[in-house]
Amino acid sequence: MTKNHYDVLIVGGGISGAALFYELAKYTDVKSIALLEKYECLSKLNSHGTSNSQTIHCGDIETNYTLDKARKVKETANMVVKYCLHHGHEGKFMFAHQKMAIGVGDREVAYMHNRYEEVKELYPYMEVFDKEKLAQIEPKLIFDVNGKERPENIIGVGVEGGHYSTVDFGAMSESLVENAQKTLDKTTDVFFNSQVISIKKFGDIHVVMTKDRTFTADFVVVNAGAHSLYLAHKMDYGMDYSCLPIAGSFYVSKKKILNGKVYMVQNPKLPFAALHGDPDILLDGCTRFGPTALVLPKLERYVNGTYMDFLHALRFDHNVAKVFFDLFKDSDIRNYILKNLLFEVPFINKKLFIQDARKIVPSLQLEDIEYAKNFGGVRPQVIDKKSQKLMLGEASINPGTGIVFNMTPSPGATSCLGNARRDVRLVCEYLGKTFDEALFAQELID
Repeated sequence: MTKNHYDVLIVGGGISGAALFYELAKYTDVKSIALLEKYECLSKLNSHGTSNSQTIHCGDIETNYTLDKARKVKETANMVVKYCLHHGHEGKFMFAHQKMAIGVGDREVAYMHNRYEEVKELYPYMEVFDKEKLAQIEPKLIFDVNGKERPENIIGVGVEGGHYSTVDFGAMSESLVENAQKTLDKTTDVFFNSQVISIKKFGDIHVVMTKDRTFTADFVVVNAGAHSLYLAHKMDYGMDYSCLPIAGSFYVSKKKILNGKVYMVQNPKLPFAALHGDPDILLDGCTRFGPTALVLPKLERYVNGTYMDFLHALRFDHNVAKVFFDLFKDSDIRNYILKNLLFEVPFINKKLFIQDARKIVPSLQLEDIEYAKNFGGVRPQVIDKKSQKLMLGEASINPGTGIVFNMTPSPGATSCLGNARRDVRLVCEYLGKTFDEALFAQELID
C-alpha cells in the first residue's frame, strides 16, 4: 500500500462526487475518504451554475417523466431541499420561484389537463392556470409586442410560489465538501489538479494513477461525467455501452422577463430537454432560455482536447451506427438535430432560436436576448449496444469488484443525494461498514 491509501476514493468533484463524499463522511463508519478532482476547483464543468438550468427537478413540471419516475425524483429532490434547509442555504443558493409547465394550442392544453389529473395526488400543491390567471402572474406568456393577447389556447400547470425550485449546484458542491471535512475522527482529503490517468486492480486493492501521484483504495466510485465511461472502458468494463455527448447552449435576456420557471410540453420523440425559460440566479434574475441540444464530438465543453477521449468512449461499431440511423430516419428528430446545429451558427442562430422561444414569450425581440457565451455543459447520453437504443437518464456500471462508474445526465444533480445513498449502500456492503440510515432519513428525508 502507498501512503495515499484510503478506504474509499471518489473520482470527480462535481455535485455527484461531493454528495457521496458528504454522505460517506457523515453517515458511515468509513474512516478514510479521498476526492480527486481534475481541475483546480469543485464543479468546474457540468455542475457549475452556468452549465445547467439550476432546477430542482422534482417531476411536477417535467412532462417527459412517467408517474413512476416522477415519484422517484420527488424523493431525491426533497433530499436536496432538506440538505439546504438543514445548513441554512435558503436565500443564499437555494431559492423558491414560481414554476409551471405550459401547454400551447388545443392538443397541448388537453395533454396538460390530463397530466394534471395524473399527478395531482403526488403534487397536491399544483394548480391549473387559465389564460386569465397567466396574464396576472406571468403576463409575458400572454401578450405580444403590441400588447395584444396571443390567439392560441394556453394553460399552465404549476405553483405560484413557496416551493423551492432553484439551486446553484456548484455552490452546493462546495457546501457538501466543506461539511464533510468538518466530521471528526475521519480522514477526508480533497486533491485538486488530479486528473486520473488509469485505474487498475491488484488483488483487493485499486491503484489509481494521476499525473503526479499514486493512490490506492479498497473501493473506488467514478463520478466523472462523460469520462466515467471512458475510464470504465480502459478497465474493460461497460463495453456494451457507448457515449453520445450532447451539449446544451443557452440564450440570456438583458432584463427580467419571466417571474419564474416556465417549461414546455416535451415532444415524446425527442430524447432531449424541451426549451424552457428560467430566472438565472447568477444573472440577477435575468431570464435564461434553453437548452439547445448539440451533438458534440468531445467529452468536455469549453476545454481544449477530449476529442480522442470521445472516440474511445464512443466505440463506434454497427450497433452505434444502427442507433444513429434510427435517430436520423425519423424526420422530427432529424430536423430537431439539424436545427439545433444551426442555433450555434453566428448571425443566423439568434433569428432561428427566437422563433422557438416565442412559443413561451410571444413579445420576444432579437434585441432582448443574446447568445450566452461559455454557458452550457455536456451531458453523456448512454447508448446500450445490446438493445441498440439510446438510454434516457442515468446509467451505472457495477462489476461487483469494488468499483462503480456513474453517468448522470439530467436529473443527475437533483438526484445527487439519492444516487449517493445507493452507492453508500454498495460501499458499506462491500467493505463491511455500517450506514446510519436512521440519521440519514432524519436529516434528509423525514
